[in-house]
Amino acid sequence: MKNSSITIRPIRPGDYEFVLKTNEDNVEVLSPMDQEKLEYFQQNAELFLVAEVDSEPAAFLIALREGVDTYLSENYRWFSKNYDEFLYVDRIVIHENYRKMGLGRKLYHSVFSYAQSTGVSTVTAEIDTIPYNETSLKFHKSMGFTEVGMQVVRDGSVEVSLQEARLDNWNGELKRA
Repeated sequence: MKNSSITIRPIRPGDYEFVLKTNEDNVEVLSPMDQEKLEYFQQNAELFLVAEVDSEPAAFLIALREGVDTYLSENYRWFSKNYDEFLYVDRIVIHENYRKMGLGRKLYHSVFSYAQSTGVSTVTAEIDTIPYNETSLKFHKSMGFTEVGMQVVRDGSVEVSLQEARLDNWNGELKRA
């Protein structure tokens, strides 16, 4: 896969099965998603991107802007209360066969570029700290994210680090925190 072709593009109906299966395979660090929730995201997400490797779906990312009053995520609501404007990365999921290929970075580059081109200076996300998701915490730090809060969610079973990446000076290069 060293010379693989990678494409980032909007989701298509033919990707739904991949998205649902990949989400389910990683549900221990994500909220569940069924067909109804996928269609909700399709209608309400600002970005619903798929990363392809050699024309095969390999990863996906869902991001929402502020103001989606029907979205009930506790983490999204925290950002809504604390930020006037943001682009919230609800989830980024990479199929296990395609990890360590830089897909997460490419997806976040697409998010940062989109945010900057639409005048949004802050991208937000949350990462589990209980259970501890070291890989995601390190990755987000390498992408320039810093912690701005913490909260306990899902009836006390999960603690999350609420994080932001400020894009004021982003010029397409990674920023190390």
